[in-house]
Parts: sequence; C-alpha cells; structure tokens
Amino acid sequence: MKSSPSTATHPLALLAVDGLLSAEEREIRATVRAAADRELRPHIAGWFEKGEIPARELARTLGGLGVLGMHLDGYGCAGTNSVAYGLACMELEAVDSGLRSLVSVQGSLAMYAIWKYGSEEQKQRWLPKMAAGEYIGCFGLTEPDAGSDPGAMRTNAKRDGSDWILNGTKMWITNGSVADVAVVWARTEEGVRGFLVPAGTPGFSAPEIKMKLSLRASVTAELVLEDVRLPADAMLPDARGLSGPLGCLNEARFGIVFGALGAARDCLETAISYARDRTVFARSLASYQLTQQKLADMAVELGKGMLLALHLGRLKDAGELTPEQISVGKLNNVREAIAIARECRTILGANGITLEYPVLRHANNLESVLTYEGTSEVHSLVIGKALTGEQAFR
Repeated sequence: MKSSPSTATHPLALLAVDGLLSAEEREIRATVRAAADRELRPHIAGWFEKGEIPARELARTLGGLGVLGMHLDGYGCAGTNSVAYGLACMELEAVDSGLRSLVSVQGSLAMYAIWKYGSEEQKQRWLPKMAAGEYIGCFGLTEPDAGSDPGAMRTNAKRDGSDWILNGTKMWITNGSVADVAVVWARTEEGVRGFLVPAGTPGFSAPEIKMKLSLRASVTAELVLEDVRLPADAMLPDARGLSGPLGCLNEARFGIVFGALGAARDCLETAISYARDRTVFARSLASYQLTQQKLADMAVELGKGMLLALHLGRLKDAGELTPEQISVGKLNNVREAIAIARECRTILGANGITLEYPVLRHANNLESVLTYEGTSEVHSLVIGKALTGEQAFR
C-alpha cells in the first residue's frame, strides 16, 4: 500500500511495539514524555551550550515525577517494574543523555547501593529524601588509572580504632560536585567495601570537571579523599568484594539499554520531519531513494533494539536476566544509537551541526554512553567469555 506523508508511520510503529506494553507501562511512558517535553526539552540546548544545569532544581522536578529509584520498593520509591523504568529512561534520554545519567546514577547506582547493601538505618536516613530529589547521590568507583579494571583501584580504607580512614581519588563521577552523599568503593584488608561519605566531611572534596565536549548538560566531577575519617556505621554492611559495585553497574547498564534508544529515536524523528519539509531540486528530501534507504535502515535497527530492550526487561522482571545478557543489550543498543545519530546528521546536512536540532548533541553524548558503564570492548569480552568459557580480560 502506498503511503502518503499524512499517513507516515512512526519508526517504532513498524513493529507494533506498543502492543507489547501493558496499559500501565504506556501510561508511565506518556507521563514521563509529557513532563520531559514540558519542563526539560525547552531548556536543554541552552544547558548544553552553557555546560551548566540547575541540578538541585532538576533533582526535585525528577523526584516529583517519581522517577528517582522508581524500580525500587519502599522508602518513598515507586516500585515499578523494570520495563516501566526502562521506558522512563528512554523518554529522558530522548531529551538528553545527561538527564538520564542523573536519574541512572541517583537511582540505579547510589540509591540501589544503599537499598541493596545498606543497613536499615542507612536506608531510612538517605533513601526517602533521595527518592524525592531533596538529596542527590553519586557513585565513586572509576579512578584515573582504573576504569575498565575496577579491581586495580588504589583508593583504600584503613581501620583506626572503630573508625575508617579513606584515601584516594575517583574520576568521571556524575553528580559528584552537587551530591549530598557519595557511595565510595575502597580497598580494605577484607577486600573491596562500600562507604557512604556525606558532603562536607573533612578531607573530602569534589572539584567539577569542565571543558567537556560530551554530556555538557550533566555534572561531572572528581572525588578526592585525603585522610577522610568515617565512623564504622558509614560502611555498607552487605557489600563485600567487587560483586557489590558490579551489581550496581548492572542496574545502571539496564537503564542504558533503553535510554540510548531514546536518543536514537529523537534523532530519527527529527531526520524524518526535516527530510519531509526540506526541498532539494524541487522535491522533498524525503522523496529520494537514498534518503529513504537511510531512514529504513535506521528504523529497522531502532526497532530491533527496542525488541531487545523489552525482552531483557521481561527477563529482569522475571528474575532471570544475566550479566552477559545486559552486555548484549548495552553493546548493541548504544552502538546502533550512535550510528543512527551520525547518519541522521548527514540528512540534516550543515543544519545538523547546530543546537537548533538535537542530532549532533545526541551523537556527542552517546560518545560518553559508549564508554561509561563498560566500554564496547569490555562488553564484547563478557559475551565472548559466555560463548567460549575462556577469560580474555587478562
């Protein structure tokens, strides 16, 4: 059947994706999309250009929307299923990866670490206000010389009576300089342990990292710990070894599987709209075969990525999702999202490099998403180990 512009099909409608969602999931997605379009999208280009965001205000807005720690139960959290959380990530990243990063770090890293590994006292102290956006959290694992290999961390914690003394440096920490509490992972005689470091603790500082070309609408900082003294109850009691922080990373990676598709979808929607409106050689750009080939290829990859994300979400809700499956989702969906963003830029031509359109902003952001929470190389090796049984990291 020949389609006219008035009956053009949305890219995700090609595979009837909405039919795979429950009414509640569609409602949550619509609520987040409407709020994002109303309160975030009008400002995002300016925030990106300035390299500054109103982090406190945003946290309260997102807390009021109910998306901070929304997949956790209790303590003021919404307790939604994993698919609903993924769809929220998708809508937020359709505006900007930096906004989804704020939510991911708050909910899937800092809050999840406390919710999963913390004492009841720690949960009661931090989680309700973090869910409301009144407190902001960050997650300190990556170091200047220990990114893909967290086991090489140098940050250490030593006992001094009943206290702990922490020394070390963490790098590329989202929310770091605005956080009220930092979840810091350090090496001890008992292995890697997690500690809650409140802002303002003597010896703890978080200088912001500037001059970024990616994730400019996001706060990124270094964490510096110089003889930071913490009481015994600052330790997360139920996290022992690297399985603690790696468990948190899997939560964040899951959000990225959906989130990256939001950036890709926004790029593709922009490119289709632009191509239909743009006249080239007395015809719409959308009417040319080469343009339609690009759009068709991108729509196919976006749809495949969405089906993969939904499948992984259903597995997660069933308690059956494995780390290598998360690696498949993160590797594929971020890789395809950045390819879509770059291809969409070619359709917009020179207009594609301006902040009037979102495509190159998304592409720049996705360069960071491609790296954080595990590089493509690391996820490839996780998948390779699953397939062969052979460890190739060392």
